[in-house]
Amino acid sequence: MNARSTNPTLRHHFVFCLLTVLTTLSAGLSTAHAADNLQQVSTDTFTNSYSEHRTEVEPDTYAYGSTIVSAFQVARWFNAGGADIGFATSTDGGKSWTHGYLPGLTQNYKGGKYYTASDASVVYDVKHHVWLINYLPITTNEGAVDVAVSSSTDGIHWGNPILVDKSGVDDKNWITCDNHATSPHYGNCYVEWDLGFSTGQIQMSVSSDGGKTWSAAKGTADGASGIGGQPVVQPNGTVVVPIEAGVGISAFTSTNGGTSWSSLQSVSSIDYWGEDGGLRSGPLPSAKADGAGKVYVVWGDCRFRSGCTANDIVMSTSTNGKNWSAVTRIPIDPANSTVDHFIPGLGVDRATSGGSAHLAMTYYYYPVSQCNNSCKLEVGYTTSEDGGKTWTAGKNLAGPMELSWIAPSDNGLMVADYLAVDFSKGNAYGVFAVATAPGSLLNEGMYTTNAPLLTLPGEPRFSSQNDIPVATSPYVLKSYNDEDEPPFTPSGPNPPVEDK
Repeated sequence: MNARSTNPTLRHHFVFCLLTVLTTLSAGLSTAHAADNLQQVSTDTFTNSYSEHRTEVEPDTYAYGSTIVSAFQVARWFNAGGADIGFATSTDGGKSWTHGYLPGLTQNYKGGKYYTASDASVVYDVKHHVWLINYLPITTNEGAVDVAVSSSTDGIHWGNPILVDKSGVDDKNWITCDNHATSPHYGNCYVEWDLGFSTGQIQMSVSSDGGKTWSAAKGTADGASGIGGQPVVQPNGTVVVPIEAGVGISAFTSTNGGTSWSSLQSVSSIDYWGEDGGLRSGPLPSAKADGAGKVYVVWGDCRFRSGCTANDIVMSTSTNGKNWSAVTRIPIDPANSTVDHFIPGLGVDRATSGGSAHLAMTYYYYPVSQCNNSCKLEVGYTTSEDGGKTWTAGKNLAGPMELSWIAPSDNGLMVADYLAVDFSKGNAYGVFAVATAPGSLLNEGMYTTNAPLLTLPGEPRFSSQNDIPVATSPYVLKSYNDEDEPPFTPSGPNPPVEDK
């Protein structure tokens, strides 16, 4: 939003004051109506003894045409993963939803052999007309963790697991497909993961037959380690993989359909404020590409906050995966506000591009960053219709949530390590974990909105082009995994408990 004053100081003051008022009003109004706009799309109905019920966490979401599919952990086990991977699918552009669990995966549902499963990621393969959910199946044999996919032709009926990798030390996977008919590698699907507790080395595998078979794993040219890579594909077939690597966000690429992968290229350092309240969170990237192949990557970062005592969501972009723009702050709230933003899920409308690309992002936040153990957790969203040049003020979708309502995990109270938003025929939808006051069990499930995440007509947009980094708080990954693996051999499987 541009103020008309020619005095830069007065103009900045005017925009800041207006943003503060609008953000406050928007938050107050949207909080009051947030519950009315939510619909629950799934709930944990398992009864196995080793999970924390009722809990669902960590969704990814992908849309193609009128179909939207989200995948997530169901019935979180404290040490790693959930009793199964759940899905929620809409075939009418977000109006109604069907939910269920992946069959043949865990001992808890329809003949599976694994103990738990984790880290769901979902995509649609246009060439082969198949939906793929990628995840980590976890065994009871010393907590071995593999990589696998399940496939479906309609997003509702799913097949049994197909192994991508069975090294037993895998972690933090992600999947994408080349859906560009003009690409020389059209129909290739790519899975990224890392070797977790072993070496943390980045791994990539390729399928060219709709996920039925997968190539042997390959690393980057420099044998790099990292975590949380999110591959995206450009129209020319180049695969770009933004990833958290050691002290920052990096990226690597392939121009030959995954036959080989480049060395890491630095995107940015990370400056991160660790959330209060024992919440499980971190600066993992969320990445998407627009219709022309421009790649957008966002993460939580505190460099624009005095003292680095709260995170904004920041962004960098690239047209080739090698050269990246300077980091900018997404102006959800004023830079001197108390709000702490984290766990972003970015969506980009693939039917748009460049200066008119439509973006939408969900995220979690604390209204007051330094809240010790009295933090109130909320879900928010913001949108852009000009390729991220300007954004709407943040709006509340859900919350406030007491931290005691949230599933415990080995790395802290858990809603997600990542989120995602996608566009169905121009309308943005995100799925996210929301917790309400528990009874005898917790009550944390998957929710979306009744209406898409829209930019309202005449709604003010805000730019952070004049914001300057003012602080540093270097973030160093302590190990190349999210410790989403059991650190010990489970005492043994519980009797199979099939959910009906």
